[in-house]
Amino acid sequence: MKCERCPKQATLHITEVLGDRYEEVHLCEDCAKKYLGDPVKTGAATKKAAAVQEAAEEAAVPTGPACEVCGLSYLEFRNQGRFGCPHDYDAFEAELLPLLESIHGDVRHVGKTPCRLPRTQGAQVELTALRRKLQQLVTEENYEEAARVRDRIKELEHG
Repeated sequence: MKCERCPKQATLHITEVLGDRYEEVHLCEDCAKKYLGDPVKTGAATKKAAAVQEAAEEAAVPTGPACEVCGLSYLEFRNQGRFGCPHDYDAFEAELLPLLESIHGDVRHVGKTPCRLPRTQGAQVELTALRRKLQQLVTEENYEEAARVRDRIKELEHG
């Protein structure tokens, strides 16, 4: 939209309430300064100046912490609803924890786990070693031993 007083792009859109009707003015920054500073306008100009000042102060609201990697601020995240990179979880941790707690009731995931997931780290190590051994036995065509290893893997996976 173009400024109503010059060919520049309008950046300020001022709505003035005049009793039962509304008057909209679309101005660029330079024309808006002149318009709001115009002494011919009386009380309305003062109200307009206050409204523009308030809008400028709202625009200058601190955006909160920002991610050092992607530069996304917390305010931008709240407006968009999406992170810019995986590092945002660490950058916004203090703000996210209360948010997650209010949404999910907790800050830790306590949902289901896959059936094939071993219960302990020792079982995980053994399972990895057995899978490697199974692959080697199949390559060597030692199918009887491979079947025993396969059965042990199933045992560990299903507890």
